[in-house]
Amino acid sequence: MQLDAEVESLVPGRSFDRRGFMKTALGSAFAAAVLPVSAQTIHTDFNGLTAGEVIVPVGDFKMPVYRAQPEGKTKLPVVIVVSEIFGVHEYIADICRRLAKVGYLAIAPELFVRQGDPRAYGTVQETVANVVSKVPDSQVAGDIDATIAWAKENGGDAARIGITGFCWGGRQVWFAAERNPSIKAAVVWYGPLKGNPNPLQPVSPIDNVDELKAPVLGLYGAKDTVITEDVRDTMKTALEKSKNPKAHASRIIVYPNSGHAFHADYRPSYVKADAEDGWKKCLAWFRDHGVV
Repeated sequence: MQLDAEVESLVPGRSFDRRGFMKTALGSAFAAAVLPVSAQTIHTDFNGLTAGEVIVPVGDFKMPVYRAQPEGKTKLPVVIVVSEIFGVHEYIADICRRLAKVGYLAIAPELFVRQGDPRAYGTVQETVANVVSKVPDSQVAGDIDATIAWAKENGGDAARIGITGFCWGGRQVWFAAERNPSIKAAVVWYGPLKGNPNPLQPVSPIDNVDELKAPVLGLYGAKDTVITEDVRDTMKTALEKSKNPKAHASRIIVYPNSGHAFHADYRPSYVKADAEDGWKKCLAWFRDHGVV
């Protein structure tokens, strides 16, 4: 098709579907909207790992996910990794491999796949308008539940399941921790806490802290212009005042020198010291709450 030829000329070596979406395996490239990536981008090797794209059934739908785990191991602790708006691109795949290197079965579901390919759009605005804004929270909830069910049947330990997510994915992690009793612990990286309700996103994480089924560690930046101090403080207060022990055990940590996306090593927003400290706290949170 003419469209295929035109887009192929822009990104040589990749194939495209009829809508011009890149047909690349999950985690094999960075989203177009984040190019060029930073020279400080972390690349984790595959040595000792089984890693790559697999399929998770969600009813009759076949959802692609990126899976990484120590080679030849079973009965592994599990971490579900929920992406930012760019979907399961190379950064999210690398996060899975980092977790697999320390012993986890790490799985990142492509939660946007029914609406389109967020990796294909050249700007954040186009990504949100064409894909992300069309994804209902209820769909995401079902996809995460299906991913957890798949993990239990494919080498994961049903008693040791954690979840972590970034930005948009962090918001979904709050919801998963409020809803799914299989989750033992959750870590949120700068996930939105409050928003304007609409038919696809009817509630915000801050609305349901009393329902938390797992303790949440929230990692935020003080310079974040998306998730402001007043909203973070409101969530802190809600957690502290809740009579739910899982909410009361949750924590919000704020890094004074960071803004939004401070863990995203492929972007200018990356703050190495805070990203590394947050990663250590993330692993410790899973360890301290029985995921390891």
